Amino acid sequence: MNFNVQTLGCKVNAYESEYIKELFLKRGYRETDVDKAEVVVVNTCTVTNQADAKSRKLIRQVKRNNQKCILVVCGCAAENHKENLIDLDIDILIGNKDKSKIVLLVEDYKKSNEKVVKFYDLRNTDFEDMQINDFEGRTRGFVKIQDGCNNFCSYCIIPFMRGNIRSKELDAAIMEINCLVKNGYKEIVLTGIHTGSYGASKNYDLTDLIHEISKNENLKRIRISSIEITELNAKFMEELKNNKKIVSHFHVPLQSGSDHVLKLMNRKYNILEYKKKIEELRSIREDINITTDLIVGFPEETDEDFVETLKNIKDIGFSKIHTFPFSLRSGTKAETLKQVSDTKKRERVLQVLKLSDELESLYYKKFLGKEVEVLVEDSKSGFTGNYIKVHLDKEMNTNTFVKVMITSVDGLCVNGKVL
Repeated sequence: MNFNVQTLGCKVNAYESEYIKELFLKRGYRETDVDKAEVVVVNTCTVTNQADAKSRKLIRQVKRNNQKCILVVCGCAAENHKENLIDLDIDILIGNKDKSKIVLLVEDYKKSNEKVVKFYDLRNTDFEDMQINDFEGRTRGFVKIQDGCNNFCSYCIIPFMRGNIRSKELDAAIMEINCLVKNGYKEIVLTGIHTGSYGASKNYDLTDLIHEISKNENLKRIRISSIEITELNAKFMEELKNNKKIVSHFHVPLQSGSDHVLKLMNRKYNILEYKKKIEELRSIREDINITTDLIVGFPEETDEDFVETLKNIKDIGFSKIHTFPFSLRSGTKAETLKQVSDTKKRERVLQVLKLSDELESLYYKKFLGKEVEVLVEDSKSGFTGNYIKVHLDKEMNTNTFVKVMITSVDGLCVNGKVL
């Protein structure tokens, strides 16, 4: 039989989908186009209303264009809206547990022809271990080391969809990473729903994992997909000082530049604390790239709050701001607060996007005339350790490191000459 996996959402979903692909391939299935596949898996996302809409649209589209396929739906939107998805002619409907059993569920379905609906209490569950050996078409190997979140920010549904904080065992994580490196990956990206909480309630943490995998001589770069400001502790900072394999790029969610809004969001820091940590990062790595997430139009965010946010964004000097208009999630505390109009949300998003582009271009221009090291991804472009995409003046072999001189910055496009 043949199969196809469709993925929406975050890097964790991408990792899990890659694992599902490997399971099918190991069982002798062949990957094919979605419209021709006998089995289609849709791994959904529910982080915003738009993500929900995309998930539902994709499910309908798959069934419309490929009526005879065995349709498997899993992930956060399935977890969040299981009652509303029952009518979409789904054959196997699960949430964020048993993704590692999807092939077995498909084979049981082929025998019984009975629809499957399986869900669990994710606030009381163990880490579902997965191991990937390869990432087709990628030069960076992603490893999911953690799942779940206990933060319960007032706007976020994910702790309910992903469950409690839980971690991959340290030895298992090291083994998977060493396997990927042996298969040719020079850069590893550590990812999770709340990556910085890795090892919570264990006798190890994220810094311990980074320290151990750094001993692999063939691993050149270690990247963290995202980390909270509260998790940049003294132990981690000391490792950053001494470990050159940790890249000079951190994605540190801010969510708001206003203390008033941060308190409403139930975030665990204030602006002053955030700024001090960023200053500490920059004292260790002068040219570090700091990117962030920002929600605008959060309930009760005033014009004054937004002006304060813009000022603090400039003061912090982010290199890129991933901006989202507030999206109301049913069942969260933010649902009970006074909402900001959609018009104001759109206006604020545009202002932040404009500022983000200006800050991004400004950051890139710091490197004009400087020599950087690029990991080639698609023969004529690649990424530096601090996550600048550089367009090369000639074709190079993929998955190789090359020395490059930055020759020009055209808006957000960075060009370089291979040395």
